Amino acid sequence: MRPASPHNGSGEPPPTHSEGSPMSIKKTLLKHGMALMSDPRVMKLAQDDRVMGAVMGVMSVPGRLITFTQDQSVRFARAMDLATEQEVKDLRRTVRSLEEQIAELQKQQRDKPAS
Repeated sequence: MRPASPHNGSGEPPPTHSEGSPMSIKKTLLKHGMALMSDPRVMKLAQDDRVMGAVMGVMSVPGRLITFTQDQSVRFARAMDLATEQEVKDLRRTVRSLEEQIAELQKQQRDKPAS
């Protein structure tokens, strides 16, 4: 039985932990994307309005999905008579403002000479 080799058989060292990082994945995707863009077949496809329209439609799906889920969560909260996250933030801001006004009025009351 042979001892395990530190190489993967291709003569290259095994991948390190940093090669699986998001930055290396991004670099790899960018490199492959640039190679694809230089392919004449891909360039011809990119000039087709139908293809680019489909690509743009696919790229807009995540944003539309986020908007849809936010809208549905607000509708659900209203139907269940619950406060939304934005409404809670607004209420906290209002309470903070009122507390500051009360503190200011109390300070004015203390500073006012007794008549």
